[in-house]
Amino acid sequence: MSIAEVQQRYARFAAEEAPGRSELYEAWAHTVATDEAVAAVIAEFEPQRRQPPLVFAVMRLAGAPATSGTSWRDWVLMHRAEILQAGVGRSVQTNEPLRCAALMPALADIAAPIALIEVGASAGLCLYPDRYGYRYVDDTGLVAEWAPEPGSTVTLESALRGTQVPPLNQPDIVWRAGIDVNPLDARDSADRAWLRALVWPGESGREERIAAALDIVAAEPPVMVAGDAVEMLHSVVDRAPTGARIVVTTPGVLPHIPRAGRERLIAEIQHVADEWITLDAPGLHEAWVTSAARVPRDGFALARNGVVLAAADPLGRWIEWFASPDAAS
Repeated sequence: MSIAEVQQRYARFAAEEAPGRSELYEAWAHTVATDEAVAAVIAEFEPQRRQPPLVFAVMRLAGAPATSGTSWRDWVLMHRAEILQAGVGRSVQTNEPLRCAALMPALADIAAPIALIEVGASAGLCLYPDRYGYRYVDDTGLVAEWAPEPGSTVTLESALRGTQVPPLNQPDIVWRAGIDVNPLDARDSADRAWLRALVWPGESGREERIAAALDIVAAEPPVMVAGDAVEMLHSVVDRAPTGARIVVTTPGVLPHIPRAGRERLIAEIQHVADEWITLDAPGLHEAWVTSAARVPRDGFALARNGVVLAAADPLGRWIEWFASPDAAS
């Protein structure tokens, strides 16, 4: 990718992705798009590590000021070496516990003890859906609320679309494990700092929610395994307690896996798991058992064993529960 291509990519980000989500990232991207010297710094990143959210998170981790314009430009040029060093081996590891607002209803109807395994687990914040409280709200106010225990430190609020309230029953999760190429440790200060850096400036409440979820995970860490999920999944399943129902989740990870590897992973999950819960764009794979046609363009399909149960925001910010699955496609 040339400097000109970097500028074009960041111009698209400034125009299409950052507006309405982060004014600071929008301003930074505009600077990259119009300043060859700043774009040249980014062009030195490995090709697979030049996406704006990753590069900007690396810059924040390296100490970038929350300013824009000339002062930010000057900082980037003065700290080129530190920025590039901070980006070595980094990847976007979005670990948003709010995704559990979508995943929790899919777990609610599983009556058996659950061994919960997440592929692409990052620090494992989505392995604790039973430890969070939930609040689903429509345009008229509170619709449904559920808390797992008194004094829960995390309550996840999600907008409710449509008229169906998703089921909220207590899943019996008896064991938790995560697989990630580079798993993070909720107890490690450097890993916690990286997760905080990945939060876009301007996303109100998100950093605080992640910090509170990290405390929950750190108090009772899951099993975390580093490696390729296709290679590791069978051995992780073998470690699960006898008699537990194997439930594998893949929320948000499949888009980051090349299609051939994605298909191998789905086949392996279907082979070793009792249940597969995923949250994906409808066109991402062909493993749907029922149609995902009702999923709007701004949503992902929430499915259990390929049966589409709901449409949901990719990060769990809204959910539309379906009264019944579509007929088989």
